Amino acid sequence: VTLYWSFRSPYSYIVLPRIMELQQASNAVIDLRIIHPNAIRVDKYFERMDPLARPYFFVDSARAAAFQGLPFRRPVPDPIAQYPVTLKVAAEQPLARYLSRLGIAACIRGHGLGFAREVSKLLWDGGVDGWNEGRHMANAAARAGLDLAQLEADVAAAPDHFEDQLTANDKALRASGHWGAPVMVFNGEVFFGQDRFDMLVWRMGQNGLRWVDESVAAMG
Repeated sequence: VTLYWSFRSPYSYIVLPRIMELQQASNAVIDLRIIHPNAIRVDKYFERMDPLARPYFFVDSARAAAFQGLPFRRPVPDPIAQYPVTLKVAAEQPLARYLSRLGIAACIRGHGLGFAREVSKLLWDGGVDGWNEGRHMANAAARAGLDLAQLEADVAAAPDHFEDQLTANDKALRASGHWGAPVMVFNGEVFFGQDRFDMLVWRMGQNGLRWVDESVAAMG
């Protein structure tokens, strides 16, 4: 399964525990591809949005998290800098790019899913204000078996390389047949959104999915 995943997507946060449980309890292999947030990835994303979409999105994301038993609050600060009235996205996006590049670095070092899980909890579970301050990010990286200073050094040594990888992942997402996050691709078939996870597992079950831990098989 190729998983296109964004740190700023609440639905990416919501689906990730189930993705990781699937990988741990079966023969599934997850290929994590970190992508830029929609606000960077999709030109004029907020200008194209229906006025009803954003209010519904706020309600539904909180509801989806509650349904999955996950604590939820929008990140403080928001990784995307934008003007609150016009919703125009600022030209510079240091926090979003910082997170996304670190995610690529974590994938290279073999702990991408764990890093994504720990950092997305830091952003979205409501337990921390100022996730980008103090030791919060360092502690999240350590819980994933990584050293934040080393990840930052990796990125600092070749920032263009990491940005190019993000752009390549963005393009691969569109080539798969979708534009959103999270997107899961299995055998060329696209499953968009956390609410398509069960359907993904069902399809995988038709194509050789084997459970190592039968107690989790009910997921499918």
